[in-house]
Amino acid sequence: MTVTRSKLALVTGASRGLGAAIAEALAPVHHVVAVARTVGGLEELDDRIQARGGSATLAPMDITIPDAMAHLCRNIYDRWGVLDLWVHAAIHAPPLSPADHIDAKEMTKCMAINVQATSVLIPMVAPLLRGEAAQAVFFDDPHLDEKFFGAYAASKAGQMALARAWAAESAKLGPRVRILKPQPMPTATRARFFPGEDRKKLHETRDEAERLLVELGVMGHLVN
Repeated sequence: MTVTRSKLALVTGASRGLGAAIAEALAPVHHVVAVARTVGGLEELDDRIQARGGSATLAPMDITIPDAMAHLCRNIYDRWGVLDLWVHAAIHAPPLSPADHIDAKEMTKCMAINVQATSVLIPMVAPLLRGEAAQAVFFDDPHLDEKFFGAYAASKAGQMALARAWAAESAKLGPRVRILKPQPMPTATRARFFPGEDRKKLHETRDEAERLLVELGVMGHLVN
């Protein structure tokens, strides 16, 4: 398939939730490289993107496998040369647990996806973000000092530490690294943390994706 889009966006964690909503919203003016483990979710996303007149490259892979991600980044370089936007929405939400009852396997998985994979992806994706307006985007979800959030909060804090360090280091030469704070949305992650919550009071994922894209400065291209 020949891609004619003037912009290219990589969305990691694109099969559901905020990642999927952002990938879909970007599609009218970005060719989207959508990464996730769930093939069915990616195919459904592709259908929605095509319905909006956009196009996507589906990359069903596990971001915790460095060789797979290196292969993807190499393919992006060989095919397009540069990347305009990286949105990192992939996250693992472990079961809530008292700190003295955290499951070791869950903690290992949490750190592997939320921290280790991020530390591997940053040096792989950074060389692709060479345009003047290139951006990398991360999402903060602070739960420090909250009961039962120990595993998630620790891993999310680690991810944010990496993102903030990169933001400071790249402030002069780019890319621009952004850390955004989404409003509460009816995602699977939130449902795991807050079962039984009245989801009608939450912000629609699609609306929140568009608000965040406005904050990033790309929403102006999406109007109409």
